[in-house]
Amino acid sequence: QIQLVESGGGLVQAGGSLRLSCVASGHTFNTHAVAWFRQVPGKERELVAAISWAGEDTREADSVKGRFTISRDNAKNTVYLQMNSLKPEDTAVYYCAADSSGVLIKFLDVSSMDYWGKGTLVTVSS
Repeated sequence: QIQLVESGGGLVQAGGSLRLSCVASGHTFNTHAVAWFRQVPGKERELVAAISWAGEDTREADSVKGRFTISRDNAKNTVYLQMNSLKPEDTAVYYCAADSSGVLIKFLDVSSMDYWGKGTLVTVSS
């Protein structure tokens, strides 16, 4: 069993930056692919970015490509999401999730994740 705890959310003005962290505990983390998702009320949870277990392969949604960067430090059991040039439409609750199946990250989606954090709220003001 893995527990995931997100942090780093908050209120920021458009054009600003935030760095989210996802810290894992309870089990070996460095064999799991990890993804960040986000959700706004009334909409489906969507994948923002994903990273393979070793960190050599990453994937970002088209809506954040060039602005968001996912990375990980397995020695610290932590995955990061660096968010730059934030826009009001980035406002959402951001969730960290881990997958233990070993599937390629291009196939990850909401239904394939095994562990979820409780989320951290990001609010971008215009």
